[in-house]
Parts: sequence; structure tokens; C-alpha cells
Amino acid sequence: MAFIIPKSYKLKLLPETTEKAIKTLKDSFEEKLAKTLNLRRVTAPLFVLSGTGINDDLNGNEHAVSFPIKSMDDRKAEVVHSLAKWKRMKLGAYGIAPGYGLYTDMNAIRTHEELDNLHSLYVDQWDWEQTITERDRNLDYLKNTVEKIYKAIKEIEQKIYAEFPHITPQLPDNITFLHAEELLRQYPTLPAKDREAKAARKYGAIFLIGIGNTLSNGEPHDGRAPDYDDWVTPNSDGYFGLNGDIILWNPILECAFELSSMGIRVNKNSLLRQLELRNCMERTELSFHKSLLNEELPLSIGGGIGQSRLCMYLLQKAHIGEVQASIWPEDQMKKCTQHNIMLL
Repeated sequence: MAFIIPKSYKLKLLPETTEKAIKTLKDSFEEKLAKTLNLRRVTAPLFVLSGTGINDDLNGNEHAVSFPIKSMDDRKAEVVHSLAKWKRMKLGAYGIAPGYGLYTDMNAIRTHEELDNLHSLYVDQWDWEQTITERDRNLDYLKNTVEKIYKAIKEIEQKIYAEFPHITPQLPDNITFLHAEELLRQYPTLPAKDREAKAARKYGAIFLIGIGNTLSNGEPHDGRAPDYDDWVTPNSDGYFGLNGDIILWNPILECAFELSSMGIRVNKNSLLRQLELRNCMERTELSFHKSLLNEELPLSIGGGIGQSRLCMYLLQKAHIGEVQASIWPEDQMKKCTQHNIMLL
């Protein structure tokens, strides 16, 4: 995505008021998410040891920020990309029962990002994970969880409107479920991100299922690492995959706006299949993967919800730098100032 200067952008909150609104929004949503999904808060690491398989690959090709640890003979540590695997390990360590789970603040540094309105070097998410049973590993459970999260987002949107009546709600009443293969069949000549934009504009809010596996055109809709979300298991819609992305339509930037990536996590069988498809069988020797293959970890569903992304969308900002402090190219900062986009 290229840097966008939206047409006729109107600043709805000054930076000082924005800071207050951010705190209100984050506190309220965090509390609502925890209550909705039966989650308890835990403390999370900023970095993990390299070579354990605990860190996440996201799309499968990103490189983590790393550094040597002097007091451990220069053993390398990595800043987390997300906490998908770490959370699952904690579910097991804490013995959390099915239907209950945990959440945490996840902070990451992603140096590979192309900096624009939606992408920053600094990533902040609510990372959450919930224990499930074998009978919960299905599309209905995934959809039901998505609807609970979407309802929580809608309620916070109304709370913001009650406090700042000039920020009028813009989300549709319901979220629409689509499979990536359906989207490809609807728009066979368009690239994946353009297909997303078409659907997001049409419905306002979608959950796009099946991110990671190969579609009928021989390509995945988008990359997804092989060892956390299950994108290979057939589902009740006649397609495959028990994962997906929450994508909203952003009327200010006129673009698709990914808010969350989530899914039912791999079990022993789907992990082996996905590692084979991605030619990553060597990962079976890593500690996390060994635990999973030995069925020592609980079955789970989980994901991440962008904190700055949610604030940006609900406060109707044009740039993620209006709701978080980070580093931006000088020319981008200059253009923002010229167009009344006030970066923190």
C-alpha cells in the first residue's frame, strides 16, 4: 500500500484529546474482550530465545530483530513477531480449561514493514488464546468467535460516539463471512489485495477464511506460516481452512483495513501436513513443534487484534502515527503536517 493523503480530511480530535480517547478505547475494549471470550490477562515477553521455534514467522519470510545475550555466552534472542505459539504453551502451563483463555499486550518491532498510513515499525496487539476441545475444531466455532469479537468492537464504537458525538459510527451491523476461494471466483482477474478491497467496500466488514493454502489459481490468497493457524483442514463450507482475517472498509483512506488475524490452531495432523507443504519438516526437531507433535499442548483458537489499528479506525484517523509514537520518513512527516494529519 502506498502512502495516502485522503481527500478533504478533517481532524476530529486534537492530539491531547486523542490521547484521552486512546486510553478510554483501549481500556474499554480490553475489558470487553476479556469478558466476551473468558480471558484473563497475563504478562508476555518482548523477546524469546532463537532456535526454539517459539517465535512466529507471520507470512513465513520475515526476519526478527535479534541480539546476543552477553551473560549467556552470546546466545541469540529475537524480538517477538507475535505470541501465537508462546500463548499456547502458557495455556498448557496454567492448565486453562476449554472455553477459557488468556490475553496479553504484544509489542513487536518489524523492520521489514513499508511505512505508510497503516504500517509502522512498532506493532501493538492484544494477543489472545483460548483452550478448546476436539469437537470445537470446526468452522462454526470459528465464526461464532469472530462474531463475539465483532460485537465487542461495535459496542466500543458506540461508546466512542457517546463521548465524542461528532465521530459517528460507520461499521455495518453484521460481519460477512467469505472464503478466499469464493472471492477468487468472484474476481478472477484481480490481485488478492484488490479482491479484498472489493469485498470490504461492498460489505463494510468481512471475515476472510482460508488464508495460507493454495487456491484454484495455484497461489495462496496471502502467506501464512505453517505452524500456528490451521489453513489446511477441510471445513463445512466445502473449502479448506479454519483461520482468517477480520477486514474492514476504511472510508477515510478508501481501502481495505485488516484489523485481526486469527484462527483455530494446528493439531498434530495439520501441523505435519502444513510443514510438508511449505518444505519445513526440519521444524519438527524444534522444542515447540516436538511438544505439539507429542500432543503435550492443548488444542486452541487465538489471534491478534491491532491496538493502534483499532484506535485509528474507531477514532477515524488517517494515519496510524496519529495514535502511536513511532519513526516515519521525513517526507511523509512533512506531507502529514501539510494536510493537517498530526502525528504523535
